[in-house]
Amino acid sequence: MALQHIIGVDHVVIPVRDLDAAAQRWQAAGFTVSPRGKHSDYMGTANYTIVFDHDYMELMGIDHATPHNQPTIDFLEQREGIERAAFTTDDAAALAAELKNHGYNGEGPLAFGRPVSLPGGGTREARFQIATWPVDEAPGGLRVFACQHLTRAAVWIPELQQHANGAKRLVRLEIIANEPREAAAHMARLIDRQTEAIPDGFRVPSGGNRAVFEFLSAAAFARRYPDSVRQGAAATGAAAIVIASDQLEALPGAVAHGELVSLPAVQTTGVIVSFVAG
Repeated sequence: MALQHIIGVDHVVIPVRDLDAAAQRWQAAGFTVSPRGKHSDYMGTANYTIVFDHDYMELMGIDHATPHNQPTIDFLEQREGIERAAFTTDDAAALAAELKNHGYNGEGPLAFGRPVSLPGGGTREARFQIATWPVDEAPGGLRVFACQHLTRAAVWIPELQQHANGAKRLVRLEIIANEPREAAAHMARLIDRQTEAIPDGFRVPSGGNRAVFEFLSAAAFARRYPDSVRQGAAATGAAAIVIASDQLEALPGAVAHGELVSLPAVQTTGVIVSFVAG
């Protein structure tokens, strides 16, 4: 039976070693960055968000070590960059039950929250429930989980959705894998989707009009991105995010190549950030 409670990519988690400095770097790239948030104590993390029309990116830092954030601590010992992708779920408890029925002994539903500073003053609490796949179920090295938003208005704040670089939505995540076909098939199994062959790799839709995953070999990835853009990027695992923008001409310091305009990974904490018209 197909999973009934996954809608598509919700957000991408980007762990960084110096959270405040990372927020400044992403802001310099033309993104509107939210005020700093701090998750529930058992999560042990803090964040800034970069919110689009129906998805977002999350810059995450370690506040204090906990069993929950140990995989992220381990990741940061190796590099900064894209560690996880979250799917939107309409019912984290029901999804957790579905995953167990499919043989995935993850966690969930787990409830947590964080205070949100509002642009006009005051605060409110953003609350979530998540369901997770096991840590070792990571296609191409990308961990996945699902997030149910209980207070969407505390995340999708109109003032935070306007970006100087014209960013509107996530289009795709690009993952470098030693065996792209197998990694794509792994992702497809986890979320009950179909793998699609593309000219230089394999694609897995996440659902609806949400971002897709593209799995590429290192050689195919190098053909897609110039050396100057790949400087500082991951050699394996999730390496690039492609974002739709309606202001491609307003991207100083970016490199135009083909249909893409890309910021080098050294500018954005180990992530190649590419923009496509849309």
